[in-house]
Amino acid sequence: MTLPRIAIPEPTSTDETYNQRSLPQYIRAVEAAGGTAVPIALHATPAAWADILASCSGVLLPGSPADVDPARYGQERVKECADKDEAREAVDDLLLRGAFEQGKPVLGICYGLQSLNVWSQGTLVQDLPSDLSKAEPAATGAVDHQPGREVQKAHRVLVTPGSRLSEVIKDAGEEIPELFVNSSHHQAIRLPGKSLEVVATSPDDGVIEALEGSDTNQFVVAVQWHPERSYDVSAASRALFAVFLGAAREWAVSAKADASKSHAS
Repeated sequence: MTLPRIAIPEPTSTDETYNQRSLPQYIRAVEAAGGTAVPIALHATPAAWADILASCSGVLLPGSPADVDPARYGQERVKECADKDEAREAVDDLLLRGAFEQGKPVLGICYGLQSLNVWSQGTLVQDLPSDLSKAEPAATGAVDHQPGREVQKAHRVLVTPGSRLSEVIKDAGEEIPELFVNSSHHQAIRLPGKSLEVVATSPDDGVIEALEGSDTNQFVVAVQWHPERSYDVSAASRALFAVFLGAAREWAVSAKADASKSHAS
């Protein structure tokens, strides 16, 4: 059986060292879960991006050191906001447009969650530490969302029972609704985009930790943590990639069947 191909854009167009460190983790997780990772060079042409998408049955949007341009969700940039990456945003937009038009599975991770949300007309918190400092003290706990890449259990999240994500975690044998995750972000979701539902939050400060699509016919799951980093030590991380790859495999089979019917007619 042909392994499902997963399109993965390079995390950034401005820091090759970051790409060399982070991209292999996504590739390894996809391949360990039974897929073929297909990296997309951000400096290639839109036509090349489209060709790769056409050959793939799923899209994985990875993390990035950049921040999505705040102008895209109607805000002026604050000083804590990192620089935008126009090439990464352009690739993500093309991949998301194509994936949603064709119903291809989408998995978003960290920046990928935020990119998906902005593309879906949602908004972001530009800088979480300064935003939380304005909240009522009783409403927030001491959660460090940037403890470092090596910390595997940074804080807990509460997952919505009955969500697609909760079923993934339950199948992995993890406790529901609570899950401990790593964390490496200074931005977060403020308002979810259209057709996206909140399915996990950090209970100590209310930060949104995961979204998924409301269309049950398409796999769309995005998380604020990094399951590719915890693949070896977390059954939930492995299960998330496995279910994503399973959805991509099902999409490919369905697309092939549809093509055969069309050819026969």
